[in-house]
Amino acid sequence: MLLLASLLIASPLLTLSLSTQAEEGKSIRESDPRPNVVLIVADDVGCGDVGFSGGTEPATPSIDSIATGGVRFATGYVTCPVCAPSRAALLTGRYPQRFGFEFNQGPGHLAAANFGLPLTVPTLAERLRTAGYATGAFGKWHLGQQDGQLPTARGFDQFFGFLENSHPYRAKQRGQPNEVLRGTAVVEEAEHLTAALAREACEFITASRERPFFLYVPFSAAHRPIQPDPRTLERFTAIENPAQRSFVALVSELDDAVGRILARLRDCRLDQRTLVCFLSDNGSQDGSNGALRGSKSKVYEGGIRVPFALRWPGRVAPGSVFVPPVSSLDATATILAAANAATTPDLELDGRDLLPFLEGKASGSPHDALFWRFGSVWAVRQGDWKLVQQRRNSRLELFNLAVDPGEQSDLAATEPVQLQQLQATYDAWNVRNATPLWDGLDEWERRLAEEDAGGDGR
Repeated sequence: MLLLASLLIASPLLTLSLSTQAEEGKSIRESDPRPNVVLIVADDVGCGDVGFSGGTEPATPSIDSIATGGVRFATGYVTCPVCAPSRAALLTGRYPQRFGFEFNQGPGHLAAANFGLPLTVPTLAERLRTAGYATGAFGKWHLGQQDGQLPTARGFDQFFGFLENSHPYRAKQRGQPNEVLRGTAVVEEAEHLTAALAREACEFITASRERPFFLYVPFSAAHRPIQPDPRTLERFTAIENPAQRSFVALVSELDDAVGRILARLRDCRLDQRTLVCFLSDNGSQDGSNGALRGSKSKVYEGGIRVPFALRWPGRVAPGSVFVPPVSSLDATATILAAANAATTPDLELDGRDLLPFLEGKASGSPHDALFWRFGSVWAVRQGDWKLVQQRRNSRLELFNLAVDPGEQSDLAATEPVQLQQLQATYDAWNVRNATPLWDGLDEWERRLAEEDAGGDGR
């Protein structure tokens, strides 16, 4: 375990009233020491797709700079192996199973009428806006399509992007479903989607630089359809496989877009006072999960373990590595703590503020155990041990990740006491979960069966 020491002792986070600021002749930005927050989420990008987590192609220097400038979480997890529940957890700081957000939904016209993030669960954006932050979201929403569930109704001052699970990267004409929106108005966007999202995010930084801001950039790259800009493809002519070349190009465009956002922070002289977090929403479907078993939709490591890094100059030592398991839930808790946004016990955050661990003020692992439930698919990790049920009523599989991170050696038959202990730990967590608000089980059982027909994901 590698615990990190703080470079600087943090100043108390103080909030001054607007009238006091005016009397002292200071801008909001000058008188508020809290950091800006930039939360960047990649889509279906695995550990083998990004340089800092083990990928080699494409090069991802901009994404990697977040890790080299801060901390790389060697064992970073999300809460679900598919997009929407994972994002619901990230924007609430709670396991999505707590409030029934357990499954994806298909295109808008096929979605359940009640699909979306329940209005009773506050979002990170709502809480930061209440704390005085400007808030903007630019990218894939996938958390509800009804009026009261749109980004601008869930805490974001500005939104540019689309509402459903995926979107073509190339220009799409008005009048078709799942159009690009600015706020709630349909717009025609001619630029390649990844570049357009970066453009809008950069404009938000410039416009918001005089006050603390929360910038949420949930890119759609590298989710299907795999449609890179033809000009990007020209960089990778040495890759003979067309599908691989297109996917690599799409990830390279993602890195370019992240680079534009980081450059705008520097140009506005905000990089030293901005907390930047990068992670993926789940493992890769079309790219690489490195040596990890499984992929998107599975609770083997390849489906739930993701590239995860955080940079905050002056608070997090650059070039650090944090080894104990962490969760995307912790990103939410850490951001709230950094922003001095009050939390109360009734909000029941499942994440932990990681700053005490990163600064050497706390030791050990942030979590005794981490959990996953995806219909009949579930898993629990406690210490180095992980128990998995990857199919309804299938036999349980037990792995020691310290010696078998690729989950190749099932120890269920030889370690019955360990199996029973993990089963009891999972059952105690699961009893607090809600019934799913909509049914996605049949769809995912079918998909998993089809995938397994071609192999078990090893």
